[in-house]
Amino acid sequence: MIALSHGGQIGEIDEICKPILDASTNGDDVGTIEFMYAWKNFADNLVELAHLDLSKNREFSAGDKLQRAGLYYSIAERMQEHGNLERVAIYKKSLECFELSRKYKKSNCVRVEIPYENSHLSALYVTNVTNEDSKSPVVVLMNGLDSSKEIIYTSPITEMLLKRGISVLIVDQPGTGEAIRLQNLPAIYNAEVWASKVVDWLYTQPEIDRDHIGALGVSLGGYYAPRIVAFEPRFSCGAVWGANHDWRAVQHARLKKEGENPVPHYWKHVEWVFGATDLDDFFKKAEDMHLNGVIEKIKVPFLVTHGENDRQIPLKYAHETYYQLTNCPDKELVIFTQKEGGVEHSSLDNPLNAGSTIADWFAEHLGGKTH
Repeated sequence: MIALSHGGQIGEIDEICKPILDASTNGDDVGTIEFMYAWKNFADNLVELAHLDLSKNREFSAGDKLQRAGLYYSIAERMQEHGNLERVAIYKKSLECFELSRKYKKSNCVRVEIPYENSHLSALYVTNVTNEDSKSPVVVLMNGLDSSKEIIYTSPITEMLLKRGISVLIVDQPGTGEAIRLQNLPAIYNAEVWASKVVDWLYTQPEIDRDHIGALGVSLGGYYAPRIVAFEPRFSCGAVWGANHDWRAVQHARLKKEGENPVPHYWKHVEWVFGATDLDDFFKKAEDMHLNGVIEKIKVPFLVTHGENDRQIPLKYAHETYYQLTNCPDKELVIFTQKEGGVEHSSLDNPLNAGSTIADWFAEHLGGKTH
């Protein structure tokens, strides 16, 4: 579903998955190597076709193929168990394809590095400001547990925000993307530590309207975004696409096999993301991953959205986040139903109507446009 809604093609995805259909009946963790090769091999072929386009000076066609190849490499890599020796190579191939794709498609999306501790956070920055004297509002988009800035970039929400006159900064925060894979920066509960560095960087960009900076959290970002807005006063509004109010409690539920896991090899994955030595250490680190006592500190407009059939994060957490926004001057709760679609986790089943609702809300609160 991520591949379909983030720029993949249904015919290609059908061709990739059909030969490994039987493996899907054997459990989540079984067959992930077969899955990896199926997606990787198809992406390899797209790269070859892109090179053929380039030999004929057909850069736009090559860019389209390379973007899909990068997406398919990402899908192959994100489902693997930590420690798979091919994982980093496939991830780097994905980064390479996305970078080349942006080049050949003449995209104004650029990769930037934001100073953080003794390293940096990588991000994708897209602004549609053309007049040197104009200022643009911006939304900082953050990953969930297992996504990356490239996957978020290919999501419909990015284009929706840009269309509404809002620039975007998509960050590989600690625990995700390049941060965990290439810089060994694990996730931390106090997300305002890295978020403040992100805002510092935005303040150095002359085209950004400092008074109109929003935060959007998807999936586990539904925990990060509210905490960031609560503790970093330079954000003027925030929203969640999937309310992750008490991720600590969700982990205890998953240990009892309640609800669905987002990726195979789940417990090894979260130990890696949080830099935990074992499961006990992970649960110690997860103990602070909740928003009780935090949400009340939000004093700017905030939007809470959730799919009514979310099988990863129970709907009750959307209500908890919303009702604890006691000091929020302008709060809204939107539950996506079958009528508009997007009922699953972070609307991955159908992000179009849900995404446009979120983009419109940001436009109305950041001085963007809806028409």
